[in-house]
Amino acid sequence: MALTRQTMTDEQRKSVALEYLKAYDNGGVTSDGGSILDLFADDAQVYFPKWGLANGKEQIGKLFGDVGSRGKSIRHDYAGFNWIMTHTDLFACEGTSYGEHADGPWRAGVPEWGAGRWCDVFEVRDWLIQRCFIYLDPDYAGKDTARYPWLNT
Repeated sequence: MALTRQTMTDEQRKSVALEYLKAYDNGGVTSDGGSILDLFADDAQVYFPKWGLANGKEQIGKLFGDVGSRGKSIRHDYAGFNWIMTHTDLFACEGTSYGEHADGPWRAGVPEWGAGRWCDVFEVRDWLIQRCFIYLDPDYAGKDTARYPWLNT
């Protein structure tokens, strides 16, 4: 294993994250027909709420399979992304999404308190995602309302 590191620009790191998000929308297939897992380092980490931390490509594949099995479709609103770049390997992207979950459809802002707003924190180095922590409400269909009295008004 070589320890060489390529210097990447913010735009190059952003392009890797964007390829990942588009592949996620495309059922895990990248723009060149490869697997979404090809975008990750062998020892990468991915966090997803209510699933936990996946370490390495095998666990990341399981996480994506588990989460993906509950969804029928997803589309990220690319034009509205806010990129928070740090001029380092670590950066964030926040945005909105819509789609259909096994429990029903969702769209960011409908209702305003519902699912669809998210923020991903990426670490990209050597053209590979080293870390992707996904922050969102996994209750896509908005059925978990009984525990939040302000939603029942």
